[in-house]
Amino acid sequence: MTNNIHTFTPQGPDEPWSSDLVRSIAAFADTEYTLIHATPEKVDWSPFALERMIGIASDSSAGIVYADYYDLHEGDLRPHPLIPYCRGSLRDDFDFGPLMLFRTQALKEAAQEMTGNYRFAGLYDLRLRISQRHPILHINEYLYTRPPHSAEDKHFAYVDPRNRQVQIEMEEACTDHLRRVGAWLPPGRTLAAFDDEPFPAEASVVIPVRNRVRTIADAIRSALMQKTRFPFNLIVVDNHSTDGTTDEILRFANRRLIYIRPHRRDLAIGGCWNAALHHPCCGRFIVQLDSDDLYSDIHSLQKIVDAFYEQQCAMLVGSYRITDFDLQPIPPGIVDHREWTPQNGHNNALRINGFGAPRAFYTPLLRTVNLANVSYGEDYGACLRISRDYAVGRLYDVLYLCRRWEGNSDASPTQSRINQYNAYKDSIRTWELDARIKKNQTDANNPLE
Repeated sequence: MTNNIHTFTPQGPDEPWSSDLVRSIAAFADTEYTLIHATPEKVDWSPFALERMIGIASDSSAGIVYADYYDLHEGDLRPHPLIPYCRGSLRDDFDFGPLMLFRTQALKEAAQEMTGNYRFAGLYDLRLRISQRHPILHINEYLYTRPPHSAEDKHFAYVDPRNRQVQIEMEEACTDHLRRVGAWLPPGRTLAAFDDEPFPAEASVVIPVRNRVRTIADAIRSALMQKTRFPFNLIVVDNHSTDGTTDEILRFANRRLIYIRPHRRDLAIGGCWNAALHHPCCGRFIVQLDSDDLYSDIHSLQKIVDAFYEQQCAMLVGSYRITDFDLQPIPPGIVDHREWTPQNGHNNALRINGFGAPRAFYTPLLRTVNLANVSYGEDYGACLRISRDYAVGRLYDVLYLCRRWEGNSDASPTQSRINQYNAYKDSIRTWELDARIKKNQTDANNPLE
């Protein structure tokens, strides 16, 4: 059976997957299946594992098949499970592992249709095109072992300025895919119309918190020190802390601080946000502040609210600086989210894994959407939903200091937790993809007079 396969491996770890390379592979492939080995390390196949992959590909209509594997680390085998591919798996860093088995006919058809001349996005463009016609199948069996390799931290890869050219190509390939599947939305989002409804404050800073005794005082202090030309308050939602966080919060007895301790015990971060959002003291604009972060100076809140009126946006995304616990800058430094553009940010948002920070929203609109009651990606679906119809504003000033330390909720996550997070966001993207396709179909059937 292995005579029905060709294997292709890059020449070196830094060789980009260009469109020309993909076309060359497609032209050379003359067997039923083509195995692309995306990394230079030689893997150790389990007995009959390759036959297993080919058999499943043969029994299905899959265009690509990939499988779980083991990582060899200091002599130990560590399971590296992957997640199923779905229509919302639009991230260019989707983890297929080092091996991808292609049905050669699907590979050739997709390569012939490739019109771009990418230096970096060739393989990404290829698999998006294949996914439009063929299933991409995940085999949840451990079929090979990957030798020791340096693990790449991709957490901030899409915002690292060194990767800007790569990201521009990935955005172009994804945008082209959205056009082909009917999910692309044109530029020109609806501007927000702020009504005259009275609010108890112009803005509310919201801090959801559980067991952050080491950082909560810094966060509260940075919020209460804000200098503004309008009334604002701080809503702290204490999700039943047990480590002394509650006492730290209550030390800041202040007319501007609204303390909420929910009766429910099933609230995640998104649920805590909703508790603040629907509180009668919530202001016209609701502004994020995580419990281990702080604003960069005393004018951040004023800049945020000014930007709402200047840009007439329904939500706003700022820029921030990554620091260690002691607030010393660490790589990649300033994260300004240049991947968001007024022309195409609402489309590119389906590819990237987040919207940036700090985030702020027009309260009446967010109350119609709400946040998911989860503690990772809790606002991602809401941001996608808002960007489907409304303008998203941007501020490139550093408004926020984002601490990276061992207490972060996403510090050193296990592979299982990474998979859980990524699968959830892929689901959110799938739902939004469907909604945008439906919107386009509805708009086409009901053109404006």
